Amino acid sequence: MNKLFGSFIKFVRTSKRAILLITITAVITLIISSIISIWLSKVTNWKVPSFGKIKTLGVEAYWDPGLKNKTETFDWGVIWVGTSKNVTLYLQSISNFETTLYFNTTNWSPTDIMNYTSLSWNYNGTMIHPGEIIEVTLTFSAPSSYSFFLYLIANDVKQFSFDIIINSNEYGY
Repeated sequence: MNKLFGSFIKFVRTSKRAILLITITAVITLIISSIISIWLSKVTNWKVPSFGKIKTLGVEAYWDPGLKNKTETFDWGVIWVGTSKNVTLYLQSISNFETTLYFNTTNWSPTDIMNYTSLSWNYNGTMIHPGEIIEVTLTFSAPSSYSFFLYLIANDVKQFSFDIIINSNEYGY
């Protein structure tokens, strides 16, 4: 064991420069890794508030199944990059005919954010009778893609908004 330790001491004395170089490289690597980790943790926790309006044609939108809280504005709250958020609405047909529903988005601000995010709903296209109430869930998704991060940073996006238009087929899409 003493012979092994002695060999190690001899190696250290003859290779001081190599050990110094290895130590410096390891320290620099740790510092760079730490900086990147801190930056990534801040980027992946990026959040953006969102709001908008709900416009309806042929239906009315409510927050509750008892149809007491009609809504015309929409607040998704804070959207975290890389997450999805669900919101449930109750839609009542005010059409005089059986109809199907469609939705569209408009008035995006900033405009290009619509190219990165997505909005969907669980409505399956079934016919809705006059006065019928259905429950739908809208799902908004914000990706965690590199291009979306770059877009948010380059455009200094602090919040965004868009309008949701829900209409029946008698009013067109």
